[in-house]
Amino acid sequence: TFICSESKTAAGPTNNWEDPEKMHIKMENLFASSMRGRTMYVVPFAMGPANSPFTQYGVQVTDSPYVVCSMRIMTRMGQNVLDELQNEENNHNWVPCVHSVGAPLAPNDDTPDSPWPCNSKDKYIVHFPEERRIWSYGSGYGGNAILGKKCLALRVGSFIAHDEGWLAEHMLIIGVTNPMGEKKYFLGCFPSACGKTNLAMLEASLCQMEDAKGWKIECLGDDIAWIRKGQDGRLYAVNPENGFFGVAPGTSFESNRNAMKTIEKNTLFTNVAVTETGDVWWEGMTKEPPQEGMVSWNRHEWAPASSLSPAAHPNARFCVDIHQCPVLDKEFSNPNGVPISGILFGGRRSTTVPLIYQCFNWNHGVFTGSTMSSETTAAAAGLRGVLRLDPFSMRPFCGYNMAQYFDHWLSFGKDNKQYDKLPKMFMVNWFRKVGGKILWPGFSENLRVIKWCFDRCDKSDNDEQGALTTPIGYIPDYKDPKAFDTSNLFGGQFKSLDEHGLEKIFNVDSREFLKDLTMYSEFYKSFNDTKKIPKTLQDELEKLKERLNMEINQMKPL
Repeated sequence: TFICSESKTAAGPTNNWEDPEKMHIKMENLFASSMRGRTMYVVPFAMGPANSPFTQYGVQVTDSPYVVCSMRIMTRMGQNVLDELQNEENNHNWVPCVHSVGAPLAPNDDTPDSPWPCNSKDKYIVHFPEERRIWSYGSGYGGNAILGKKCLALRVGSFIAHDEGWLAEHMLIIGVTNPMGEKKYFLGCFPSACGKTNLAMLEASLCQMEDAKGWKIECLGDDIAWIRKGQDGRLYAVNPENGFFGVAPGTSFESNRNAMKTIEKNTLFTNVAVTETGDVWWEGMTKEPPQEGMVSWNRHEWAPASSLSPAAHPNARFCVDIHQCPVLDKEFSNPNGVPISGILFGGRRSTTVPLIYQCFNWNHGVFTGSTMSSETTAAAAGLRGVLRLDPFSMRPFCGYNMAQYFDHWLSFGKDNKQYDKLPKMFMVNWFRKVGGKILWPGFSENLRVIKWCFDRCDKSDNDEQGALTTPIGYIPDYKDPKAFDTSNLFGGQFKSLDEHGLEKIFNVDSREFLKDLTMYSEFYKSFNDTKKIPKTLQDELEKLKERLNMEINQMKPL
């Protein structure tokens, strides 16, 4: 994957860069005759609601019917979009997108086509930000081929957003209504496979909390949010996508009932296993796998007792229209977006990070987002379980220098008159472990965390009501059930969790956090040869170090 900005500095150290002129020549040579023998499809598409200032347009040329089907699900696509583009009054700009699987068919060759055509040697996913152009060659799968998704919505989208004064983010959007009927909207910023889709479709009624049935969580999107500042100073967000492209393994009626209801019909599955009756299956879908007649994702016979590899690929996917979601928020298509009250950052951390903490203010929140870290999963490149910095979960998707990207985020907090209209920022971690076992029950019980965030959004930055101040931010006063709801949490269904376990979940060990600061500092230094990290964030790093050391010094015996 390449970001071919006009200069290497503009791409920054987190992106692969190549000179755009050289890449043009390389790609044009690769594209020559690459679609021979195949059908070429022209796909006009729109990302975002109709008649919205948020909406961006594109036209993708592809030789993959899989891509056409996926784009039909994931975007607004077809004649209506073409009409919008051709209407001179609209004056819409659009992003040209070219894709080929890079597997031409020779004339008069009777050899059967590959069931999954792609180029085994060359794969290039190339973005030209200043040209607002996307070219992809050699891959037939996912975001490498469905160019409206990560390529336009995030990589080129983030560049456009920086130019035009808005944000293109790797975030879910949910609407949360409390028992009194008050509704707030939240963004959730999580790396892939960290519970993003589960949170986006959380079913409040399954939570064991006493008033859980009075709460309602509704979904506007599970992956991408485009965010603009309104005239009232609040941030407004839309989901530019029209569908879900979710990770299948681990999805079940137990973990995400709403997702399972969404994919009951009209769904495109990729790299899942197939049962004897022709149904789909993946690890975690049922407690026990089917015993006979299974075919794995790579078309081999599969049996639970004898097969060493998973039946479904760890990154197997479902692709489905968002309108099939039973908890879709009625404001999904609102052209003006929904007002955001809070932003949740998150990651997969087995140690160090507590269940939830609130950032002290906007700048501290941007710092927290810029130093997000997570243990790697199958959806990310590299080994599993390795701690990796993933700022704003945008490291693979930011289409320009991340130092400028952080500064762009900071700019939203510079208007002192409307500062109090900005969303509050929080960090969550559902995955803390002791003895190799995850402590927090998660899934619908995450409503307890959402409830605390919901209440905190009404308070000023310095309000400690219902909270305890720590060096990293505010954590819930978890021993006070009025502050953090622990009703029906201990014993019963959650036999392994007690007050002592909850204390471990919320424990903030300053010595552990200090170990992370070296990683943060090295990451910030990696920008020194391009554009330096904003001084505001450098100062936040120093202030955190001071608070942690102060806490450690107070712990020392006299």
